[in-house]
Amino acid sequence: MPIREATAEDWPRIWPFWHRIVAAGETYTWDPDTSREDARALWMASGKRVFVAEDASGAVVGSAYVGPNYGGPAKAVANAGFMVDPDRTGQGIGRSLAEHVLRTAEADGYRAMVFNAVVETNPAVKLWTSLGFTIVGTIPDAYDHPTHGRVGLHVMHRAL
Repeated sequence: MPIREATAEDWPRIWPFWHRIVAAGETYTWDPDTSREDARALWMASGKRVFVAEDASGAVVGSAYVGPNYGGPAKAVANAGFMVDPDRTGQGIGRSLAEHVLRTAEADGYRAMVFNAVVETNPAVKLWTSLGFTIVGTIPDAYDHPTHGRVGLHVMHRAL
């Protein structure tokens, strides 16, 4: 599956699934009513490397970013975000993006990656643990899930 650096022209192809995922309110801590412009600023922010995964027809089916989680003396700790078109889940797109981002982060000099707020009911927790991430803590009852009620947010870590 081709994965490449995103361009500004990719945002209109990312936005439909970005919006669908965030509006569902099941996996991201961003406001479900985030506007297209604010979403673009969050996902495509300066300082982040943004990628897209394309299927054989060239359709964008997923996107990810990697950038510093902290600044200053802790700038070697990365953070990343991942979104796969909900119509394309279960096809290995998330794993391909994750492996690409982990390789990129290491090549860029990051020594670790941290996810600050992984909803504990998110199916991606299984993916992250299979890729070597550990749950270093859970903030209980921190997330109002639309079907599960209040659930925890995991902080996950992996050395690179």
